[in-house]
Amino acid sequence: MERIGFDSILILLGVAVVLLAAFRYVRLPQVLAYLAAGVLVGPYGLGWIPDVSATRTLAEFGLVFLMFTIGLEFSLPKLVAMKSTVFGLGGAQVLISCLAFGFVAWGLGVPVAGAIVIGGILAMSSTAIVMKLLIEQLEQNSRHGRHAFGVLLFQDLVVVPFLILIPALAGDGDPVWHTLGIALLKSALVLTAILSVGRWLLRPLFHEIASARLREYFMLSVLLLTLAGAWITQAAGLSLALGAFLAGMMLGETEYRHQVEADILPFRDILLGLFFVTIGMQLDTAFLAAHWLLILAAVAGLLVFKTALIAVLGRAFRMEPGVALRTGLVLSQGGEFGFALLLVASEHRLLDPSAAQLVLAAVVLSMMAAPVVVRYNGRLAKRLVPGYMRARDTNLDVIRAEASRENRHVIVCGYGRSGQNLAWLLEQENIPSLALDLDPVRVRDARDAGKSVVYGDCARRDVLEAAGLHRAAALVVSFNDTTATLRILEITRQVRPDMPVIVRTMDDAELERLKSAGATEVVPESLEGSLMMGSHLLMLLGVPVSRIVRHVRDVRRDRYRMLRGFFHGEDMFDEKEAHAYQERLHSITLPPKAKAVGKLLAELHLDEIGVNVSAVRRGGIRGPEPGPETRLAAGDVVVLYGAPEALDEAEKVLLEG
Repeated sequence: MERIGFDSILILLGVAVVLLAAFRYVRLPQVLAYLAAGVLVGPYGLGWIPDVSATRTLAEFGLVFLMFTIGLEFSLPKLVAMKSTVFGLGGAQVLISCLAFGFVAWGLGVPVAGAIVIGGILAMSSTAIVMKLLIEQLEQNSRHGRHAFGVLLFQDLVVVPFLILIPALAGDGDPVWHTLGIALLKSALVLTAILSVGRWLLRPLFHEIASARLREYFMLSVLLLTLAGAWITQAAGLSLALGAFLAGMMLGETEYRHQVEADILPFRDILLGLFFVTIGMQLDTAFLAAHWLLILAAVAGLLVFKTALIAVLGRAFRMEPGVALRTGLVLSQGGEFGFALLLVASEHRLLDPSAAQLVLAAVVLSMMAAPVVVRYNGRLAKRLVPGYMRARDTNLDVIRAEASRENRHVIVCGYGRSGQNLAWLLEQENIPSLALDLDPVRVRDARDAGKSVVYGDCARRDVLEAAGLHRAAALVVSFNDTTATLRILEITRQVRPDMPVIVRTMDDAELERLKSAGATEVVPESLEGSLMMGSHLLMLLGVPVSRIVRHVRDVRRDRYRMLRGFFHGEDMFDEKEAHAYQERLHSITLPPKAKAVGKLLAELHLDEIGVNVSAVRRGGIRGPEPGPETRLAAGDVVVLYGAPEALDEAEKVLLEG
């Protein structure tokens, strides 16, 4: 295998980092940055990196880990809950798209086997791009967002049969049905063997591995399982990606799923990035320039056909016209699994170079158009479906009718468990409330039970105003979504600067940000949970109730400052909340020659850096919260609270001056 040079790796990483920063600045998905990096440095671009076999090996590894994570996230209950959308709408979309694009390719002279593969490639949409943009636009829980997710879920799953089909189509001259039958039989045997062995051995094996409490041991075992599964299926004449999918699916059924996700995430993201870079390197810019008209026609045909098909199928599945069209718009592009199938098909020589280049260019350009189409899907639906806004207005009328019954009520944003508990407490005190939620099943069931709940996106101004924002007594955000919460706070403060707003958050990481955005009170779940546990413990230990109440009151009055921050150990880097900007506690022991020895805290000006001195421990005794007149001595343990960058600077001040 030809090796890729060290200088090529540096060039590749440097260009990828620069383009990632640039695409992030203009809020474009990182997938496009990797593709652009590959086009730029590849053999058909500037030619900085030759098309060596080592780069294609990296692409194969990226594909292996992509399929592993899909298997890890495979959820049978989720499929059952969304079976109508997943298997109905998703199955119809993939089948009709495969047939339509396959017939077009066959009509243009592509052999039957290659035409089938092209149909499968173009039927796929981009999960990475669509879900990222929908989440950014707060549309992931909207009706078109949920339908799009169901179709994407089916597309992810249907890749597995295609990975079995492609090697069969590339048989050695035997009839296709004979080759396909043998491949399916072989696949069934391999699948049964792997899943049976995995079901009986994997859980006890990983129990022993996890009990060793060695992170490297656990991570290496996951990598070994992934690559071993890929090797077994390849040895059986199937694809690497199929074995990786099975390995992920087996691990996804164990209690170690979340730890596996945390450990595999860095490898997956890096290798997936290299996978997209190598795909971009395959795009022949000379072919693009020579056949630009044909490629643009292919891109336009792909976008228009998939949009129209999903919109028509959506109507057949009883969607509103506007919702069906928006679902089609967000799924109109090609996707990363199309690249995966194209890579496997190229390895088996099912497509000639010209056909492969045309398909690759169409998928890449459609993905580059996706951010614009997805971002403006609502406006396009409004223009193309005149009655769509009337349907939205009808929903607003329902909200207004419900809100008109109440005055000085509480608007509850989100009707999950927290929202329902809040509504129950308000009901006990005869305080009227109106809840807004985006789960239609939950809203229907709650309304059938006589609860004051309506369907609506509380991050939209017209919805909040219809819910009676002008005359409400208070507003509560009961879900944990900082982006949506900030939008709600912005709208509320524009309309009602004086109204109390209570916000829920997971921890203290976003507390100050939410407070500055206009939240009257921010309730961090982790801190309130600690406070309640401590209260119960003190009560069981015989501490008088009056003192417990005073402790709780003092903590809440001080906006949780006494509890905020904690000592981050090495394991905290596995947790989602341990991001780089979270404030935390940090202890520093002052040696005799430290510059802060003999100085007053006031003289150090640590507050200007953004750091508070939480405590000073001297001679094994921790005193009360130190004041500015506290003089530091050698051997003191100074407990600081602040953001990581500020803590680093404060440590330099204490030790070096």
